[in-house]
Amino acid sequence: MSNPGFFILGTSHQRAPLAVREKLALDADAAAALQTELATINGLRELTILSTCNRLEFYGVADTPEALASLEAKYCAQQSFSPAEFAACRLSLNGRDAIQHLFEVATGLDSQMLGETEIFGQVKAAYATAQSRQSTGPILNRVFQKTFQAAKYVRTQTAITVGQVSVANVAVDLAHTIFGDLKATRILLLGAGEIGEKTAKAFQSRGAASLTVASRRLERAMELATALGACEAGILARVHAKVLQSRAVAAYLHSPAAALPQNSPSAAAARAAAGMSLMGCQRKRAPVVD
Repeated sequence: MSNPGFFILGTSHQRAPLAVREKLALDADAAAALQTELATINGLRELTILSTCNRLEFYGVADTPEALASLEAKYCAQQSFSPAEFAACRLSLNGRDAIQHLFEVATGLDSQMLGETEIFGQVKAAYATAQSRQSTGPILNRVFQKTFQAAKYVRTQTAITVGQVSVANVAVDLAHTIFGDLKATRILLLGAGEIGEKTAKAFQSRGAASLTVASRRLERAMELATALGACEAGILARVHAKVLQSRAVAAYLHSPAAALPQNSPSAAAARAAAGMSLMGCQRKRAPVVD
């Protein structure tokens, strides 16, 4: 590796099945804890972590291959994940190849749904988080600024966004295909983040009248429900009955099945929802199940 070297380390839907990606995903707290641990690595100078349902990637600058190997070892240890299994699905790039890959990710060229729009915001959020943790420097700052410029150029100067591909629209279109008129369809939304909110609004715009929002934090679920109006709120720990009562479930979690008891019918429904992410739904899973 050159000195210093820009690198990408991780995996995605291109290399790892859903079950593996769920084990590798990092929520905000886990990412923060890992960032603190990785800050102790000699020779790891800059770092940004991107974690979505379809990819876990580290973008950084390392002085030596040993620093990169230490990052991989500490990450696998935190996730209780076999280093050998990670190596089997690992993407490791540096220099020009790494920059090209980041461009492809940010523009939606590497997404399951070609040209989907959410990934650009996710990359920006990951970079902003890294900046707030003071883990970026001159190289990452320049690389990400150029990445954002390239992504904007691609979206404005090409036809990649024709049809406005988004997770929210795909989920609602699929529900409409399955159920037809959504006015009488009971819909449960697992997750109240940015994409979950967009999906809830998309469902309402298509006539959905019975919509329940569940989140890990009741306050966030109530906040979104209030903003939407005529919407119920709940927490994931008590959502089992709602799963059974709903005709459609849209899940936006790192691991929908993990939020529910493993042997319950609702857990089976959540796992079925997660499985339908093969249709190409980005972060945090955006399938609809009957």
